[in-house]
Amino acid sequence: MTLLHRLEPLLALALAVLWISPLAFAFWAAFHASTDAVNFNLAAPWTLENFRTAWQGAPWLRYFLNSVILVTTVLIGQFVLTTLAGFAFAQVEFRGKDVVFVLVLLQLFILPEVLIVENYKIATQLGLLDTILGIGAPYMASAFGIFLMRQAFKSVPKELDEAARIEGCSLMGVLWRVYVPAARPTYLAYALVSVSTHWNNFLWPLVVTNNASARPLTVGLSIFGAPENGVDISVISASTMMVIAPLLILFLAFQRQFVQAFLRAGIK
Repeated sequence: MTLLHRLEPLLALALAVLWISPLAFAFWAAFHASTDAVNFNLAAPWTLENFRTAWQGAPWLRYFLNSVILVTTVLIGQFVLTTLAGFAFAQVEFRGKDVVFVLVLLQLFILPEVLIVENYKIATQLGLLDTILGIGAPYMASAFGIFLMRQAFKSVPKELDEAARIEGCSLMGVLWRVYVPAARPTYLAYALVSVSTHWNNFLWPLVVTNNASARPLTVGLSIFGAPENGVDISVISASTMMVIAPLLILFLAFQRQFVQAFLRAGIK
């Protein structure tokens, strides 16, 4: 065994500690007074006062509701569009299919930030500013989702497709009864990625919202923690823990399904 192989576990542990240290500090600070948190006073009493102060400082219930509606709306839109497009690219023959698919994949090389100005202009013209639909609409036609669904549908045995057609299923019937059930692991994996991505999305929601009626948690947290509102590391840490708690709970509860879904949804 080489020296590098012996050091790999230690290096992995060091990286893990480095990665989780900001979260660990936020957790520590959220339950302690600011001076005790900064000084790492291990004998300091634990308190929930930071959470009470944070909760009273902003309309968090509105922000939570907005984020839930946002990720749900985006996910439904993505499921519909990526399913139809992925099925077309996988099983439907039409002229120029490969060229169109390459053009769709080019979206993967374009950063969303590049399109902010154009998206803002379109959202303004459609009257979607300060709306949840305006935040989510640019992300519904996901090139990554289309590619993932195409790969999942291409792995479905042709015999199942042919049997469904013999039974009299239409094209949409075959999609709904054969391909969608066969791609359930892929849908689960994609749903987990989509929810976590759009729950944490910040820049576009910041640009397109101006009031709390459509503002998601990430934007609300940034405004709550702005320097002009006063900086209390413990209160800000408590608000941060409130924002990320749903994702942490979901991941801890479904981590096995999360890993298995990605293993079964691998590119074939």
